Amino acid sequence: MTQLSCADDYPARPIRLLVGAPAGGTTDTIARAISEPLASALKQPVLVANRAGAGGNLAAAAVAKSAPDGYTLLVSFSSHTINATLYPTLPYDPVTDFTPITMVARVTSLLVGRTDLPARDLKALIELARTKPHTLTIGIGGIGSSLHLAGEKFKQMTGVDLLNVPYKGTAPALTDLLGGQIDLMFISLVTGAEHVRAGKLRACGVTSEKRQSLFPNLPAIGETVPGFESSAWFGVFAPANLPGEITEKLNAAIVAALAGRKLRDQLNNEGATGVGNSSKEFADFVREDIERWAPLVKSSGAPN
Repeated sequence: MTQLSCADDYPARPIRLLVGAPAGGTTDTIARAISEPLASALKQPVLVANRAGAGGNLAAAAVAKSAPDGYTLLVSFSSHTINATLYPTLPYDPVTDFTPITMVARVTSLLVGRTDLPARDLKALIELARTKPHTLTIGIGGIGSSLHLAGEKFKQMTGVDLLNVPYKGTAPALTDLLGGQIDLMFISLVTGAEHVRAGKLRACGVTSEKRQSLFPNLPAIGETVPGFESSAWFGVFAPANLPGEITEKLNAAIVAALAGRKLRDQLNNEGATGVGNSSKEFADFVREDIERWAPLVKSSGAPN
């Protein structure tokens, strides 16, 4: 069967979306949000499979080694480009072993703290941290994650000395923050918003350049720390050498879904902003993002 006829017949069976993070996390939420409209457009079931571990590397390696036929795809996140510097060796190349399909969404983060923290706003928090160096604790849901590096960037730009407390995932870090065992953490807006709304966490600021519509009265961290900005991205990849026609079919289906009101509103309600760029634009972004993260990863002291 020729490449063209393969593309014409695609898809002829269910498609798997591998997610390198546990169920219930932001990456899983994004994957499940696009699976329904993707299945509808392609007339085949789209199944989400979680293969968590090693900062997303297990799922990425599995997809990189899969046949380039469009039936095994990866829904990945910022760690895809961070890991290029974080790990001295990887079982795949983040650039050459994948066909980028499209960036699905960007998600800003919240700096949140326990509700009984003495500081009532970000400026007071920074002053408190300066008067008590290496005392306030900040949870890290994953070493080398974009949320970890947001914390490192915050410390570098403010000069505060926060004590890192690493966890094996966002969920256990969040549990300890809710229980008052740690003081602070950066958390995805998708994951943290409901806890802030419920009054279980105190929001200190958002990591986007501007305020978010979900919390219009909550200042951006950059209003107090000029130049601070951090966000996570989420995107879909296939193995390298995916036929161009299949790449275009997948890209068109996801981009069309992101342009629709239902998915756009769903993402917005969860604090995510849909993107839907071209395969080439996403490929260029991946290369550039590796270079963007490299200096911060190296200066953070994250173990590799």
